[in-house]
Amino acid sequence: MKTEKIILGIDPGTSIMGFGIIKVVGKKMEFVQMNELLLKKYDDHYLKLKIIFERTIELIDTYHPDEIALEAPFFGKNVQSMLKLGRAQGVAMAAGLSRQIPVTEYAPKKIKMAITGKGTSSKEQVALMLKSLLNLKELPKNLDATDGLAAAVCHYYNSGTKVGGKNYTGWAAFVKQNPKKIKN
Repeated sequence: MKTEKIILGIDPGTSIMGFGIIKVVGKKMEFVQMNELLLKKYDDHYLKLKIIFERTIELIDTYHPDEIALEAPFFGKNVQSMLKLGRAQGVAMAAGLSRQIPVTEYAPKKIKMAITGKGTSSKEQVALMLKSLLNLKELPKNLDATDGLAAAVCHYYNSGTKVGGKNYTGWAAFVKQNPKKIKN
């Protein structure tokens, strides 16, 4: 049985995509990397999606994650924002699936609950808890990177369970679990 595993966590967005990577050795979690992909400077939405896909592939090829955890878009009032976030999540998901990496998505409240014990925690509270859990020296200016890291840590805490997350091991699994999303 494999005792070491790399988890890539992604907070998809079309302005900023945050990501974090942890390594799990046995039952111990270690911080590897966190950063963000700044997309605000691009006007073309399709170019942003291309860059999200390429950066996710680059992260996969560099760190060789065994699993990917994504923060699912929350349901807001702005339909256009939801559509854009869903597309960003979709291309990040597609990047992982194209490399045969299992992808699990978690609701924002589920991630906050896993990190702080409270589903209504602020981004700042999540970041401070991650700083403590992973012995981080400092936090990034934008907290999108810690949101991506939080997705990875949430996945670690939920390893071996299916509670609250949707897990896809490839396109066939995605299609099987989401028949209503497929047009005949």
